[in-house]
Amino acid sequence: MQPMLNTAIRAARDAGQIILRHVGHIDKLNIQTKARNDFVSEVDRGAEQEIIKRLTRAYPDHGILGEESGAHQTQSDYEWIIDPLDGTTNFLYGIPHYAVSIGLRHKDRIEQAVVYDPFKDELFTASRGEGARLNDRRIRVSQRNSLEGALLGTGIPFREDQDLETYLQTLRVLIQGTAGVRRAGSAALDLAYVAAGRLDGYWEFGLRPWDMAAGILLVQEAGGLIGDPYGGKAQLKTGDILCGSPKVYAAMLQRLASLPAIKHHV
Repeated sequence: MQPMLNTAIRAARDAGQIILRHVGHIDKLNIQTKARNDFVSEVDRGAEQEIIKRLTRAYPDHGILGEESGAHQTQSDYEWIIDPLDGTTNFLYGIPHYAVSIGLRHKDRIEQAVVYDPFKDELFTASRGEGARLNDRRIRVSQRNSLEGALLGTGIPFREDQDLETYLQTLRVLIQGTAGVRRAGSAALDLAYVAAGRLDGYWEFGLRPWDMAAGILLVQEAGGLIGDPYGGKAQLKTGDILCGSPKVYAAMLQRLASLPAIKHHV
């Protein structure tokens, strides 16, 4: 196993232990609102601090981009991109679907990825060029070859700065003929589930780099395709993402291309 990946796994498991210690004690947490309907708790902050402590101990010269603490810049070409608790709202409501996400970017490429679901003890990992794994078992995207009968994942816009109307147009064209669409509340796990073949495809608008950095590499290393809904590859910059097994990905892009809002963006 890559030493950097091994360090990220240990950091994710450390954070997972912090998260699990607070399950069942949500009423005692200090919860703040970052923006309307966007919450952060002492669990998020404590988990992120634990991750940063382990990463900086091993790689003191690396940069860090954390959801809660922001950017810790260095002169290094390496940057750890951290979401200590992706799915905070699920966690606060007692819905057992959330994860720790850690990605390592070298220059412009994600090289290592960990998404850890502490509640289910599911560890999704990937190193560039070495495939993707779930608890040490190789995983691949699904073999579905069309949107007919496909199961898709998504995220529904809820922030005031997001375009709900455009999203609803994409939902209307993508859901036709599928087995349905799931909005589970954790982008990191949605991407991991695409990598593991649990979802055939996924799309969302307005994500942050820490929501998807690790998941992007998981999907790629599991044989999937990933980009943005406009046919480009700027998902980490725009926050708009689309992925799936190769043929589902192509079918989703084809349907979205018919929408005026998508054409206009291109």
